Amino acid sequence: MKRIAFIDYIRVFACFLVILVHASENYYSGEGATDMAGPQSFLANETNRLWVSIYDGFSRMSVPLFMIVSAFLLAPMKKGITSWQFYTHRFARILPPFILFMILYSTLPLLWGQIDGNTSLKDLSRLLLNFPTIGGHLWFMFPLISLYLFIPIISPWLEKATPREERFFIGLFLLSTCIPYLNRFCGEVWGQCFWNEYHMLWYFSGYLGYLVLAHYIRTHLTWNRSKRFWTGFVLMIVGAVWTIYSFYIQAIPGITLSTPEIELGWTFCTINCVILTTGTFLMFSCIQAPQSPRFVSDISKLTYGMYLIHIFWLGMWVDVFKNDMQLDTVFAIPIISIATYITCYISCKLLSYLPGSKWIIGA
Repeated sequence: MKRIAFIDYIRVFACFLVILVHASENYYSGEGATDMAGPQSFLANETNRLWVSIYDGFSRMSVPLFMIVSAFLLAPMKKGITSWQFYTHRFARILPPFILFMILYSTLPLLWGQIDGNTSLKDLSRLLLNFPTIGGHLWFMFPLISLYLFIPIISPWLEKATPREERFFIGLFLLSTCIPYLNRFCGEVWGQCFWNEYHMLWYFSGYLGYLVLAHYIRTHLTWNRSKRFWTGFVLMIVGAVWTIYSFYIQAIPGITLSTPEIELGWTFCTINCVILTTGTFLMFSCIQAPQSPRFVSDISKLTYGMYLIHIFWLGMWVDVFKNDMQLDTVFAIPIISIATYITCYISCKLLSYLPGSKWIIGA
């Protein structure tokens, strides 16, 4: 597949944002959490509240950016290949490294005492069911796999759909992203009840909406470069302010809080995250270089491995900059993220020289 310069830049940027999210979570994760936020949150002071809101809130476009990039490149499925050929090619790339790191996150933390033997055995016994205790970031693989499974199914519709039909789908998707707020303030809506979670817009919701949105932008959006950039800029600012503020007003320092409640506006299929992601994607799409610089494309090729491995490095840098050096939060979070990003890149670059490295890091 021919490389697209602006997609390389997005991957490099989004990979850093993933790490920035998890670095920030160390400043509000409650008791019993690992390097990521647990079910309860605790912010020690107003400084943590402010900078966690800003760094983590802005970075919540990271997962949707990866989803929209995958959809932009893969949907609709190329003509002339079967569903099974598509599945074989995609899953041969992502599943071996994913399974390997599921095993590593279930076992390696035993060496430094982060988990005990019982936790390790439990994690290993549940590998076919869910991600391991320390590998919470691997949740992302399951919706990504689901998106891949659905691409051959939706591809025939995408090939035939008119711009108006796709806009209709996207409109229903955007309406579905408001449901988390409706549930908070209005309770169950559109058929939701304790015996039915499938609301009226269920089949237009979730990451599938990003897939259709990506196809619409690639195929039907005819805006010139200036209109894309400035529309994207406005959407990014509106989405960022909304996402940041949604956490800040709820994250009261000094008391234990429910993480799902204060992260309501940080879930990836809420309207504000869609606005933030779409705006940023449109801005990146203005990059018209025929190819990205070598160092950008090099990092882009390794982002899958960097994502898989980063939690192993993150904890070490949190200990150095947060616990040992006790840097101010405003500096600590980005420094932890940069240090983790660099060590992940170096690790994956070295691993890429091994024979069969694609089975380890997907590169």
